[in-house]
Amino acid sequence: MADNDAKTDQQWREQLTPEQYHVLREKGTERAFTGAYWNTKTPGVYHCAGCGQELFESDVKFDSGCGWPSFYQALDAKRIDEHRDVSHGMIRTEVTCSRCGGHLGHVFNDGPAPTGLRYCINSVSVQLEKKKNEEAGETSGS
Repeated sequence: MADNDAKTDQQWREQLTPEQYHVLREKGTERAFTGAYWNTKTPGVYHCAGCGQELFESDVKFDSGCGWPSFYQALDAKRIDEHRDVSHGMIRTEVTCSRCGGHLGHVFNDGPAPTGLRYCINSVSVQLEKKKNEEAGETSGS
């Protein structure tokens, strides 16, 4: 269950960029093909931009052609909460961070095997922690 009462609205506004605030706290959406991660292939772990909780690994990211980062599996199902979303004249399943309640995007049943899921996530909702190069101790490039 989300602990989104831990911060005031003003604290969220101070911590997040205006676009992050709009998406994470007001359930907004960034424009397709504009986010920092929609086409990145950099290895690493995607964290919630609101609270830092680890959400997705780059190994499960795939190119769905939708213009947003897409993943076929969450790092741990307990880190993602699902909610029925009937906004915009359609029925969808919204996904939020289980720790802070931040809006991440939506999940659809048209993804690849093995799950058949497509977590369609706003780039501003997440931050990529690049995988360290184990031999050199350096961060991998994009």
